[in-house]
Amino acid sequence: MKHRVIATALVLMLAVLACGGISPTATSTAALPTATNTQIAQPSPPPTPSASPLPPQLTINIPPPGHFYHGVYPGGITGEEDDITLNDLRAYEQAAGKTATWVYFSHNWYHERKFPTQTAEWIRDAGSIPYVRLMMRSDAVQNHAEPEFTLDRIVNGGFDADLRAWARAARDFGSPLMAEFGTEVNGEWFPWNGVWNGGGALDGYGDPAQPDGPERFRDAYRHIIQIARDEGTANILWVFHANNQDVPDVSWNRLEQYYPGDEWIDWIGVSVYGAQTPMDEEWPEFRDMIDEAYPRLAALSPDKPIVVLEFGATSGNPRGDQAVWAENALTDLIAGRWPRVIGFSWWNETWPNDDDPTHNSNMRLQDNPALAAAFQKLVGADSRVLGGLVWQPAPNTTWQWQLADLPVDQSFAVEVYDIDLFDNDAGVVAALRAQGQKVICYVSVGSWRSGGPMPLGFRPR
Repeated sequence: MKHRVIATALVLMLAVLACGGISPTATSTAALPTATNTQIAQPSPPPTPSASPLPPQLTINIPPPGHFYHGVYPGGITGEEDDITLNDLRAYEQAAGKTATWVYFSHNWYHERKFPTQTAEWIRDAGSIPYVRLMMRSDAVQNHAEPEFTLDRIVNGGFDADLRAWARAARDFGSPLMAEFGTEVNGEWFPWNGVWNGGGALDGYGDPAQPDGPERFRDAYRHIIQIARDEGTANILWVFHANNQDVPDVSWNRLEQYYPGDEWIDWIGVSVYGAQTPMDEEWPEFRDMIDEAYPRLAALSPDKPIVVLEFGATSGNPRGDQAVWAENALTDLIAGRWPRVIGFSWWNETWPNDDDPTHNSNMRLQDNPALAAAFQKLVGADSRVLGGLVWQPAPNTTWQWQLADLPVDQSFAVEVYDIDLFDNDAGVVAALRAQGQKVICYVSVGSWRSGGPMPLGFRPR
C-alpha cells in the first residue's frame, strides 16, 4: 500500500477433499494440481553466494485451472499494518462471504526483529496462511532513505544473526508461510527502491553493466532467501512484489530490473490500486492498469504464477463508484482475462489523510453494503474462488485404505484415510477429521458395482 499518511511520534491449514465435499474453508472439488515450488538450482551474481539446494518443501499448490485463491489484508488501527486482529479478519470474511486463503500483514523491524510468531499462530488457527511482509525499515514514514537496514548492510551480512534467527523461527513454525521482501519495490515510497540505493548509476556497486539500485536490491533479496535455505526453512513461499507502475518512470527503475530470478522466487505479485483518497483527481480502472502490467509480469518468467497481492479503491471519491470498480475488477479476474493470475487479495483498510474526516480513505467491505454485496456475489457465492488451500499428498504420506470389513478401524496413526463413500456416513468422516486426519472417499463414477445402489440409467443384465 502506498501514499499513506502516517504520524511519526504476510500445522497446514488445508481444504481437504472428503466425503460430502471439502472442508469449510474451500469451495471446489476440482482435481488436485501439481506443486509449483520446485527444488531449484544455484546461479547468483556476486557478491551474493550461489544458492544451495533446497530441502524438501512444504508446498503451497496452485489452485486447479479456472480457480483462484482469495486472500486479504484485513486492516488494523495504527496504519502500520502489523496490528491486525482476528476480529478484523472475521469482519472482512463475514462481509465477503468466504474465508481467506492467506492473511497479509507487515513485520516492521522498527518494532521487533524476531519472527512474528504470535500473529502467524492466530492466523493459522483461524484457518489461513500467514503472509509476512518482511519490512526491514526504521520507521513507517515513506519517501526517504533507510538509515539502518540498508541494502548494502543486508548484502554484507550486517543482519545475518537476526535473519538466521528469523528463518529458524519460521522453520519451526512448521506449516506453510508466504513471505516477501521489498514490497512494491519499483515505487520510490519505500526505502528499498533504487532511488535511495544508487539509482541508475553504474559505477558504485557490483556489475558495471547493471544499474546499482536494482542490483543492490536483487542481491539483498537473494541473500535473505539464501539464509532461509541454509537454515532449512522449506515452508516459505517467496514472492516478488512489484507495483503496477514504475515510479519514477525511468528505464533503470522498471520492475523487470528488480526481479531476483526464477531460482529464487516462487510467485510473482503486483499491487493495482484505483483512487486511494477521496481527493484523488483521477479514477483509474483496474482492467486498464493490469492490462498494461500483466504482459511485463508474465515476461519475467515462463511459468511462475502471478497474484494480485493488493488491490482496492476508496469510497467517497466523486469520480467513481467503489462497488462498481470492485465488481468490474473481480469479474475480469474470475473470468480469466489474465490467464496466469491464480489469486487476489483486497486491501480492507480505512485511514485518515488529514484532519477532515470526509477526506478519510475507506476500502473496508463492512463499511459499504454495495461493496460487500459485490464480494458476496463474486467471491462468496462463486465456487471458483477458494477460501483455503488445495491439498495434495506428499511423498511418504501415510495412509489407511479400508473399503470393506466395516466399521472403519479408526485407531491407525496415519495422515490419510481412504474409505467407501456409500458404506460410511458423515459421522465417520467427522470423527476422523476430529483426530486430525484427512479423509478421501472412494466412489465409482460412470460404472456400477454389484451390491451398490442402482444409479439411474443403469439396467441390470
